[in-house]
Amino acid sequence: MSKKLDDYIQEGIYGQKEINPDERRAFLGSLRERVILVLKQSEVRGSKGLEELEKAIKLYPDAKILMNGDMNFRFFKPYRELANRLKVTYTSVTDRESTTDYGLVLTMDYAIDKEEIFLKEEKKAEGITKEKSWWKKLLGL
Repeated sequence: MSKKLDDYIQEGIYGQKEINPDERRAFLGSLRERVILVLKQSEVRGSKGLEELEKAIKLYPDAKILMNGDMNFRFFKPYRELANRLKVTYTSVTDRESTTDYGLVLTMDYAIDKEEIFLKEEKKAEGITKEKSWWKKLLGL
């Protein structure tokens, strides 16, 4: 009986116990196992990932979008329009105690354990020239 009373007092003082609090802070209140797609703040500012987000929403129509409340709301306009068009709920999440690099998280209410949740880096092969090594420059090759 005293164990339950002690837990009750501790919960009253420090708040309810959370599972994986660091993970929840990073993913805007969600857990990694529930995440479908994550866009970093810089990607949100550049309106990147709209196509990937639309594809993910079509695969998971019950998903919801979590937006970083510490960012300016105008950056989310294309994402909100997409969410409204596809009838997906979105929420702005603000945590005054911590910060995260993530700007937008597409998540489910249950675990899906998706392996690739970040945007893939686009590498442009065209226009990239291989630089000569210093000894080839020296010899004029």
